[in-house]
Amino acid sequence: MKKVSPDVTPEMAARIKRYLLNNMAQHEIAAMFKINQGRVSEIKTGKKFGDVAPIAGA
Repeated sequence: MKKVSPDVTPEMAARIKRYLLNNMAQHEIAAMFKINQGRVSEIKTGKKFGDVAPIAGA
């Protein structure tokens, strides 16, 4: 049975963008959200959720 990553929501994307701004490694972010590192890369490059702003805060 193939392991499936959970769907990334706009709220998750906003948090991921914040972590990326704080220079957290993509593989660490992926592990934290239990998603494929490719999803983090798509968010970083704007391929997915390009219209979502990073969440405010630390």
